[in-house]
Amino acid sequence: MTARDDLLDLLVEDARHTTADLARMTDLTEDEVEAALAALEEEGVVAGYQAIVDWDKTDREVVRATVELNVTLDRETGYGDIAERLARFPQVKTLRLVSGDYDFLMEVEGASMHDVSIFISEKVAPVPEVTQTVTHYIMTTYKEGGVVLNDDDDDDRLSVSP
Repeated sequence: MTARDDLLDLLVEDARHTTADLARMTDLTEDEVEAALAALEEEGVVAGYQAIVDWDKTDREVVRATVELNVTLDRETGYGDIAERLARFPQVKTLRLVSGDYDFLMEVEGASMHDVSIFISEKVAPVPEVTQTVTHYIMTTYKEGGVVLNDDDDDDRLSVSP
């Protein structure tokens, strides 16, 4: 494993590590860490840094849904063209081409179920290549980005076993 791999693993673990922390954990100098991070960002390997938010613990209403999409391709339109078009919508948080019963798996967010439904019916379904959408509203998220959410073990009942 290279120093770049080590840096990537550490950033995935916690993107808030400081350059000094990363230097200490990888035996690189801070200048080497900064140069490596700049190169990773320049190459697009590191595409951004985000917090993992447990929206259920906030007062903000966020409705999330996964949407299965089937598409029909023609001679001029490929999966990349369709993905590029769909990815432009700010409601689309994740978009993946997948194998299996459908072509794309898309995660969307809205302020309400109505907002998500309107977005799917008025923006996604009318895309000419889209032949079918199946929307699944996310009720509870237990794990996000490798982090277990709702990990409050406040069940103080005594366990009883036979």
